[in-house]
Amino acid sequence: MEALFSYVMQLTQMRTKIVLGLLTLILFTPARAEVAGLNYRLAPGDAIRINVFQQPDLTLDTRISENGSITYPLIGSLQLGGETLAAAEQQIAAGLRQGKYVKDPQVTITLLEIRGNQVSVLGQVSRPGRFPLETQKTRLSDVLAMAGGVTASGSDIVVVSGIREGRPFHKEVDFPAIFAQGERNANIQVAGGDVIFVDKAPVYYIYGEVQRPGVYRVERNMTVQQALAQGGGVSLRGTDNGIKVYRKDAKGDVELKESELYDLVRADDVIYIRESLF
Repeated sequence: MEALFSYVMQLTQMRTKIVLGLLTLILFTPARAEVAGLNYRLAPGDAIRINVFQQPDLTLDTRISENGSITYPLIGSLQLGGETLAAAEQQIAAGLRQGKYVKDPQVTITLLEIRGNQVSVLGQVSRPGRFPLETQKTRLSDVLAMAGGVTASGSDIVVVSGIREGRPFHKEVDFPAIFAQGERNANIQVAGGDVIFVDKAPVYYIYGEVQRPGVYRVERNMTVQQALAQGGGVSLRGTDNGIKVYRKDAKGDVELKESELYDLVRADDVIYIRESLF
């Protein structure tokens, strides 16, 4: 049993040392028809639509270049990167007015897609990678949906890291609780540059006289009795008396204890069901 436990612990250590890297940039996908407010500052890669009231020939769909500029009919090159939508509208209107192309131009800019801002989604999701923020109000659930959702081996806790108001930001979100318990405020808005990480769900190991020995997910508030049921229950030769649990303490040392059926299971517990003496 000691050799078995040592092997299990080696597997656990190997799992915790896996380093996840960023994958290939996801290709452009169409944005939703939601737009940002006038205070949004344009960035390279943003797709915009420019309309001038009663001047359909001046309607233009374009994308902000890497240097923050666009080319607009009659006016030429305009530097819009870093400008708010309102300021960009005023800049185009001023160019049309000063060139005497339109007497009193009324310019409207619609943000079609925010591509300059991206987030990275790593870990236990179907499609890890980098994704564009399609709107200013993109929430955690939206980004996880873009990544294909959390896999069956993914943890319930989703970690969001980034920068907010110039300061490091780190938040652990209990994702299922957002929907199961109605905690909608936990479905936070994400920001450009955020890294969203879904770790592997905690597991336990059960061996000995059980029907299906192996590795299983630790569910919320799971008891030893429930863990035993996951393994198919005690075999004909086994007993649920004197259940042994190998567990690491706060210092990382392994301790052996006898467990009751109502005791809670912890991550990386090794549960051993002994053979009955009768």
